[in-house]
Amino acid sequence: MLKKLISNFINTSDKEKKKEVEKYFNYSEAKEILKNSQRFEKETLANHPDTEPEILYYLSSDKDPKIRAAIAANPNTPVLADQILAEDKNSEVREELARKISRIFPDINENGAHQICDKAIEVLDGLAEDQFVNVRRIIAEELKESQLIPKNIALKLAFDSDLLVCEPMLEYSPLLSQTDLREIIAATTLSGALCAIAKRNLIDENTSQALASSQDIPAIAALLTNENAQIREDTLDLIIEQAEDSKPLHTPLTMRPNLSIRALKRIAGFVASSLVTQMIDKCNLDKDLADDLLIIVRKKIQTTPFDKAADATVAQQAEDLYLKGVLDDDFIQNAVNNCQRELIMHCLAQLSKIPIASVRKIMSSKKAIRICAVTWRADLSMRTAIELQKHIAVIPSDDILNAKDGLDFPVSKPEMDYELAFYDGT
Repeated sequence: MLKKLISNFINTSDKEKKKEVEKYFNYSEAKEILKNSQRFEKETLANHPDTEPEILYYLSSDKDPKIRAAIAANPNTPVLADQILAEDKNSEVREELARKISRIFPDINENGAHQICDKAIEVLDGLAEDQFVNVRRIIAEELKESQLIPKNIALKLAFDSDLLVCEPMLEYSPLLSQTDLREIIAATTLSGALCAIAKRNLIDENTSQALASSQDIPAIAALLTNENAQIREDTLDLIIEQAEDSKPLHTPLTMRPNLSIRALKRIAGFVASSLVTQMIDKCNLDKDLADDLLIIVRKKIQTTPFDKAADATVAQQAEDLYLKGVLDDDFIQNAVNNCQRELIMHCLAQLSKIPIASVRKIMSSKKAIRICAVTWRADLSMRTAIELQKHIAVIPSDDILNAKDGLDFPVSKPEMDYELAFYDGT
């Protein structure tokens, strides 16, 4: 009889019928029949949102971990059962519980009785220390933006030794103060933790200083590209000093908004010429300042000593690429984007059959027509010639030769031959 009642309770959607069934559906009787029930019946009850809390509590000790996992996931499960499940030996059960508690905790906090809320906090606190990373990760992911959890739980997750757990809290949790963040910066040795902090929606000047002083290059790069990070001039000076010997910081530095003229000139002295031209365009600098930066770039190029061994290796690489037939516009433009200046020089020498020494002279001549001529001789497009003028020869924007009709070289073939005559065979 009771087994039939359970079946009716599970299958009916009529509230009046359910009330009628519930008259006979008491906890002690249900316990007796559940002892001999089939797995399907237990699993259905465990998953049903209207199953009585007493039945769910009884099923929380079932031998089948799938039944217990369903009980852990059921929002109607009483907190006392959740406390039992928080100690369950099966990690999947605890994962389901972590997911549920994290999602319903705000409702408990705002609408539930204090006693229930306190017990839910106990469960949450225990799961935040679970031996399995995935349980802690679920808590952190679900509650990373919550302001309702106790701060000690947020800190516990933020200080976690696994990046999967601490990263979401470090990047998003509104409960972590700037002081908390600086304490974590000083204490952590976990790779990636500082980078998460550097991506936060708001970072004050002192926290930026702590990140810059950490010498964690990925974190400093993330800090530079974070427009909401407040960075003092002395902090930026420190970062620029580090960046001279750290190429991963070059691009983020040039992307930093509101750079001072002093900072712009320092940066132009060591980053690739292509990055300087991008910085000029991004900052919308006036012509005089832009020209000053380009002069710094040209001086740097002219005074950089050659590494003969490295140059020989690049020359061989260019020859191999030429013989394989892969040197084309796409290849050269990609090399420009990757700041591979020396490789570009040798590739142009291979394609144009002009000696490498002459190619170097052409590129440092400041003559846009000569850059166009060597590009034409290499059988490359005018679009490539424009990229070479801007990023390799560092021609001022006002002096750059643009394409004729959007596609063709703007000077005649005889004119280009004339410009190259002095360099052929020299």
